[in-house]
Amino acid sequence: MLVGVQAEEAEKIAATYSDVFTAKILDAEQCKELKMGSYLGVAAASTNPPKFIHICYKPPNGSIKTKLALVGKGLTFDSGGYNIKTGPGSMELMKFDMGGSAAVLGAAKALGQIKPPGVEIHFIVAACENMISGTGMRPGDILTASNGKTIEVNNTDAEGRLTLADALVYACNQDVDKIVDLATLTGACIVALGPSIAGIFTPSDELSKEVVAAAEIAEEKFWRLPMEESYWDSMKSGVADMVNTGGRHGGSITAALFLQQFVDEKVQWLHVDMAGSVWNDKKKAATGFAIPTLVEWVVSNSAS
Repeated sequence: MLVGVQAEEAEKIAATYSDVFTAKILDAEQCKELKMGSYLGVAAASTNPPKFIHICYKPPNGSIKTKLALVGKGLTFDSGGYNIKTGPGSMELMKFDMGGSAAVLGAAKALGQIKPPGVEIHFIVAACENMISGTGMRPGDILTASNGKTIEVNNTDAEGRLTLADALVYACNQDVDKIVDLATLTGACIVALGPSIAGIFTPSDELSKEVVAAAEIAEEKFWRLPMEESYWDSMKSGVADMVNTGGRHGGSITAALFLQQFVDEKVQWLHVDMAGSVWNDKKKAATGFAIPTLVEWVVSNSAS
């Protein structure tokens, strides 16, 4: 899937359910005006321009009691950049690196049909490709995200979190109460939990219970992993606020700690690392993982 195709699909969903959806697609220049330096750094090497997708759901009638955001990682292809992916099986499947955004758009399509009352939902995707060219970001570059925090890029293949950084800041700026982000983020999570269980990370026990309860109804497997603050030491930089990757150990935890730097403390936030569960290797096909859970979670937050 090309970046433009993903944006077109978002617009198609919004047009199909235009009674509840509005769609906005921001181009590179508009993202530059919003100072999304982290996201644009990832997109810089591709000839396919980035598309920042924002679909907003508002119920057809009644008041709104809760505002939610679903944020999906939308890397339509990930070469690894200058830290290029090597070895068999490491790059040819990287079209599925938009699995998080596919879940978000799939949930949007389902919720457009259900039309849950009392809830406003923002579906957000910072879509782009991570390629290699003379214009691309290099290891050692320093990027500035839209909340002003600086990031030393020590690995261009840890790109998903760079796109999510600006997407999370944008989501918080929509005055939402709760955010769930979904990403095929780390191989470390597959090592920890295998191919069919997604890791979840959140400082909020309440939000964790909500999502786990929704997953049980949806019959999908999630497992909460710790937000170990002491691991942040490996993410410190001598020239910026942080690096984008820490040490080899606990990689999915340090990735979650990185994302937390871009979430307003007033917002309840949960991160889903679904690197293993979006793809069925035997069937050589996408699984649609997390769509049922997201729909159940939104409905549980809607007015009864």
